[in-house]
Amino acid sequence: MARSAILNVMVQAAMKAGRSLSRDFGEVQNLQVSLKGPGDYVSQADRKAEDIIYTELSRARPGYGFLMEERGAVAGDDDQHRWIVDPLDGTTNFLHGIPIFSISIALERQGQLVAAVIYNPAMDELYTAERGGGAFMNDRRLRVAARTKLSDAVVGCGIPHLGRGHHGNFLVELRNVMNEVAGVRRMGSAALDLAYVAAGRMDGYWETGLSAWDIAAGLLLVREAGGFASEPDGGQDMLDSGNVVAGNETIHRALVKTLSRPVSSR
Repeated sequence: MARSAILNVMVQAAMKAGRSLSRDFGEVQNLQVSLKGPGDYVSQADRKAEDIIYTELSRARPGYGFLMEERGAVAGDDDQHRWIVDPLDGTTNFLHGIPIFSISIALERQGQLVAAVIYNPAMDELYTAERGGGAFMNDRRLRVAARTKLSDAVVGCGIPHLGRGHHGNFLVELRNVMNEVAGVRRMGSAALDLAYVAAGRMDGYWETGLSAWDIAAGLLLVREAGGFASEPDGGQDMLDSGNVVAGNETIHRALVKTLSRPVSSR
């Protein structure tokens, strides 16, 4: 596939940060046996990856602003463009030596997502998308799955952990979805969940309480792969609310309906 200059910049930044994370991931796996544990090392790996991405993107487009997990909002001279970056999505997986984590970079132009990169360095899977240009994984064109029945669908989700989210609400949602689908998966990286929907590996996905950097790139991937994404109530302010439902048109609609129901008695 032919990539634009801006997408090449994003890919190069993600790949460079990915090499850094891959080296640190190997060290984290070794640290699992230590008494101290890998927690401090992971936070350093996260910051190092973000520094690499920030440096690479700033060099290529000096005026663009940033929204990043560690740095937060960084204003730029060009107020029409903003990078939205998560240098390590799936930190808990990384911490435990589970190779399901990713780098997520999106470019927003005048409030619209126009380019996206998600990279899992442990599996060497590179997902890319540009507005109007389709979605790809390692240069293979992606399409969302064609299943139309929830009973045939495998659906991803995020599970609120200690100190985050409303556990009771989630359990209601989970019970309703479990009653309808072939299987539910919790991967541990929202960016990869959305990439997997774009790739047809999962038929749908829902999660609440996320940050913009968790989902920005994935939202564009899903749309460019022919899918639909919205808030659970059908709104389109996912980057602000952090709440998202995604799938092909039929599965997305069915998930939105299922998530809106009170708990089933079945």
